[in-house]
Amino acid sequence: MAGRTNDGGGDGGAPPATWRGVFGCLVAVLIGLALVGGLSSCVASELGRMPGDAMERVWDTPYDRVAAEYGNRAWLVGDTVVRSRFDAVTAFDARSGKRRWEYAVPGRAEICATSTAAADSVALIGLMEDGKGCGTVAAIDLKDGHELWRTTRRHGDADPKYADDVLATGAGLAVLRDEDEEWNAAPDRHTRPVLPGDQALRAFDLRTGAPRWKAAVPKGCLPREVAVASGRVLAALQCATEAKLAAFDPADGAVRWAVPLGARRPVAPDSFMSFLSAEPTVLKVQEPGDHGVDAWIAFGPDGRRQGQIDARGGQVAVVDGKLFVASGGVVAYDLASGNEAWSSDRLYANQNVTALHVGGGRVTIFTRERKGLDGLYVYDSATGETVDERTFDRDTDDGNDKLTGLFRYEDRYIAVRWGNDFNRRPFSAYRTW
Repeated sequence: MAGRTNDGGGDGGAPPATWRGVFGCLVAVLIGLALVGGLSSCVASELGRMPGDAMERVWDTPYDRVAAEYGNRAWLVGDTVVRSRFDAVTAFDARSGKRRWEYAVPGRAEICATSTAAADSVALIGLMEDGKGCGTVAAIDLKDGHELWRTTRRHGDADPKYADDVLATGAGLAVLRDEDEEWNAAPDRHTRPVLPGDQALRAFDLRTGAPRWKAAVPKGCLPREVAVASGRVLAALQCATEAKLAAFDPADGAVRWAVPLGARRPVAPDSFMSFLSAEPTVLKVQEPGDHGVDAWIAFGPDGRRQGQIDARGGQVAVVDGKLFVASGGVVAYDLASGNEAWSSDRLYANQNVTALHVGGGRVTIFTRERKGLDGLYVYDSATGETVDERTFDRDTDDGNDKLTGLFRYEDRYIAVRWGNDFNRRPFSAYRTW
């Protein structure tokens, strides 16, 4: 009897060689799919289209015409973002980007100065008539764009693009600084100032414009910059032999304290001074000459001098007792001591920081690569630990290398832009996805 052959084995299944072939094909297909999927993921990630690793543009405002070098400011008030420029103040819905209202500057006047902050939804703008000085101040309600009141101020002959820190809001007050063009005249000039220092700092009711007081500026001193913190009005002073910082009572303008800026020696009275922050109080000081102070100096509520941090280039913010500088990365400094608190990993050489936002326990930066890709980096503000990294779609940058501010509203990052070289969108909103 002839023997029976069975290539499939005794159980009637496929031969081992066949199973190996099928398994090999499956493995090859799976490897191919993995390679395609991996390649697709890499491409999507690089182009900012990878879910969980990308930034999505939500809305844009229309393009603005070319701006001037002065009158530019942006505020976030509730659910509204507001932008001022030399000819108008315009507000947009922070969720949709739709325009809500616009305050058009009357006649041929131009906005020449603004308050940094908007207290109680009110901002101050300075108006220049016929290209001469910055002699009118108007209070604008940023909820609806209505002008609440206006008054006049004495102005010097300074270029309006240098009219910084002349208007401030806070503690229910609008504070403005008058000036005399003879303040900057050479000592041997025959003409003398007609405006004394103790008449040059005035406060008004923020919403009604009713006059409140004139500050008791120390004799022999002139107010150069002004800011308002909770419970005190601040002014950087140019005194006879040195620069000082003074605080005034918001109720009556009485001087509370006046302290020298220098620790080892007096700071030159003609130094550049500007408030980086009113609360906590941080003053940028730059002395003339090669060996002078060039630093941010922090002060306590009682005027006691705290940390001094050497100035450096980059985006700067003050929040929660720290000063943050974003340039080739982020460095956080403790204001009380001036010492470095933490430093993030350095960015690549082809990256630069285009915007900085600090708040809610997070430090966020936008970055731009030379090849056009934008990135988002988020750090823990207390420790510097990296919390998130994402990539923008290169088609959504729309001028990110020209950002002048960054707001955070709910899940949106709102970029701020202006420039005097070509048209830009005032605002664009982005979110993670």
